[in-house]
Amino acid sequence: MIKYIGGALVIGGVLTSILSFENKAIVHSPKPIDFNPGYRLLEKAELNYRNYCGGCHGEKMDAFVDRQWKHGNAKEDLFKAIKNGYANEGMPAFDATFTDKEIRELSDYILKGIKNVDRYAGAKKPVSNIFKTAEMTIRLDTVAKGLDVPWGMAFLPSEELLVTDRNGKFYKVKKDKSLQLINGTPEVLAKGQGGLMDVILDPAFATNKTLYLSYSKFKTEDGKVLATTAVVKAKLEGNELVDQQDIFVAKPWSRTQHHYGSRMQFGKDGYLYIAIGERGNEKQNPQEIKGNDLGKIHRIKSDGSIPTDNPFVITKGAEASIFTYGNRNPQGMTIHPQTGVIWENEHGPRGGDEINIIQPGKNYGWPIATYGINYNGKIISNISEKEGITAPLHYWIPSIGPSGMAFVSGNRYKGWKGDLLTGSLRFEYLNRSVLQGNKVIKEEILFKNIGRLRDVRMAPDGYIYIAVESPGIVYKLVPVN
Repeated sequence: MIKYIGGALVIGGVLTSILSFENKAIVHSPKPIDFNPGYRLLEKAELNYRNYCGGCHGEKMDAFVDRQWKHGNAKEDLFKAIKNGYANEGMPAFDATFTDKEIRELSDYILKGIKNVDRYAGAKKPVSNIFKTAEMTIRLDTVAKGLDVPWGMAFLPSEELLVTDRNGKFYKVKKDKSLQLINGTPEVLAKGQGGLMDVILDPAFATNKTLYLSYSKFKTEDGKVLATTAVVKAKLEGNELVDQQDIFVAKPWSRTQHHYGSRMQFGKDGYLYIAIGERGNEKQNPQEIKGNDLGKIHRIKSDGSIPTDNPFVITKGAEASIFTYGNRNPQGMTIHPQTGVIWENEHGPRGGDEINIIQPGKNYGWPIATYGINYNGKIISNISEKEGITAPLHYWIPSIGPSGMAFVSGNRYKGWKGDLLTGSLRFEYLNRSVLQGNKVIKEEILFKNIGRLRDVRMAPDGYIYIAVESPGIVYKLVPVN
């Protein structure tokens, strides 16, 4: 039996206090309520949603409301649906459970979530390349165009730019903004979410001319096309890649054509970190460390060999390259300019995109714990946090489709230094996260509806560059005041 009495909840006759800290539910056994200002009493409507609606629609209401509303989402539509239900569609009536006042309160609570989702959408395409932000005015200068899906960027010592195109082409953007095709790239499976993906220079590129590309490698077995994420090492000589060698090929291979992951980052330790998606098979891949590379962050030496201090080197049967596991589809990775710690972002399902700090041997929870629900509205897990699972330091509801990631450094961008930038594929904008330590305390939507924002980088010249898709364009962010 569940009742709400005087700001507390009665479960089976036991009075408990239910509070929320940073939007995470906390249930305390019978104790005086701690009035720490970081805590708040859950509103009755929020409790009613969690207790009566959350079992079918997920604990996080914002994920539930991120949907097409078959019967409308005005207050009167919600009131009718909650009160009378839609029995033929599996929606029960709650007229005997709630008073009309409680139904109206629950409708208002849901409308708050709808408003939160709607703030991302609805903008027209920009008509100018000048944008006012909270801190300054930014001009977007076109650096390169004529691309399809520019996936990754790397800056050459010559002040030219390398850009991968998911269709398999690899370009050098020259100082006059023309595109020079680079030959010698690996053959890719340019289908679904696969193709030619990230690019990163060797730390000693100035002397060894070595770079690394991640891509969707494929083969045919028994008439079926199988693919996986691979990393090739090569030297750039003029406009040609030579001495190509695959230094990492994820296994098992899969027939699916999505969730390749594919971001790369060199750590302060000199090792290469590689993000690999779980290829859409969450039931088997992300939690299995034996014979399975998918849904993981890997750490290898630049020749493909394994560092001796990797967390699973001495674990029998485990893949020695694994650094973390329980990841879903990481498409952003960067290194903190002060601490040298690697951060990553990854796609959740419907809700629950994450920002994580990568720590050796940690389990990031997918699909055991998630803040999202499935695309069809079904519950993946009723658990958002669990002992032994490393919780994200930040998550997005609704899902923004994060891709690309960079810390702002230098002094070109007034008020942005130390902030974290993330591209949004779904809502087509650049997300600015203001940090206090490792906590996101504020966010700003930048360049709304600019295009599916695939990558964001801080360049050696101190400017920020972003890459958007279809048409593929690379922009340089230039402060104008």
